[in-house]
Amino acid sequence: MTDPTDNRHLSRRLRLLDTFCCQGGAARGYADAGFDVTGIDIAPQPRYPFAFVQAEAVAFIRAHGAEFDFIHASPPCQHDSECQRIRGNTHPDLIAPTRAALESTGRPWVIENVRGAVPKLHAPVMLCGPVFGVETYRHRYFETGGGFTITQPQHPAHLVPQAKMGRPVPPGHFGQYVGNFSGVDRARRVLGVPWMNRDGIRECVPPAYTQWLGTHALAALTASDTGAVAA
Repeated sequence: MTDPTDNRHLSRRLRLLDTFCCQGGAARGYADAGFDVTGIDIAPQPRYPFAFVQAEAVAFIRAHGAEFDFIHASPPCQHDSECQRIRGNTHPDLIAPTRAALESTGRPWVIENVRGAVPKLHAPVMLCGPVFGVETYRHRYFETGGGFTITQPQHPAHLVPQAKMGRPVPPGHFGQYVGNFSGVDRARRVLGVPWMNRDGIRECVPPAYTQWLGTHALAALTASDTGAVAA
């Protein structure tokens, strides 16, 4: 039986479309899992470490999403972030249009977002840093579709104290790398994103999360004993 983490038997690397890609935290994890990654973002992303196309993500999904084997979407989270609500800022809500575009492709997909968006996500799975040995509690929520499903991993208790937002990380604490945080070098190391600047770090999905997702996705896509896409 083929080891689901060993993709050397594939005749080609399966293609993943990484939409709303920013500086490529999610992309790094999918690439480490074995995907050939292409990123899409409406803004230039000179730090993005893989093939990149500057374009509006929802339109690109509708036009080209079916050309890829798997699609990841991280619509901007500012609309649902606690920080932006406190400031009274307004941002577009792109979750529903993104889902509609993904469903139109017929491909398996994931939508990622923050806790504030959970009421709009369909049965999302929550991932947390310590599950993967990442020393921060960066909860991210993942709705799956197009036939792809994943099971919620066990969520360990938060036993390590977390530094206050924007403050230096005291000894024995986890960092909280959001907003205008201090300690960019530490954040790069903890999250596994050495190429990013502060702007990218405070929004990124840790690559460990998407490496786990990507491993399940590849196993499902390459399974020889079923036509369904399920992990």
